Amino acid sequence: MHKKPYLPQKTCLVCGRPFSWRKKWARDWEQVKYCSERCRRQRSAASGADTADSDKSMR
Repeated sequence: MHKKPYLPQKTCLVCGRPFSWRKKWARDWEQVKYCSERCRRQRSAASGADTADSDKSMR
């Protein structure tokens, strides 16, 4: 049985993309807010939903 489709998911606060649980986040899954290191670095530049909406329209 393949377990990956049943992993918990969250939405990144910067880019708005969904991301799944990873083993390296097992100890602090509740504190994970960003899908990647790039989004974590850009967190101060992001102003919530306004930035996420503008990024989606450019793709």
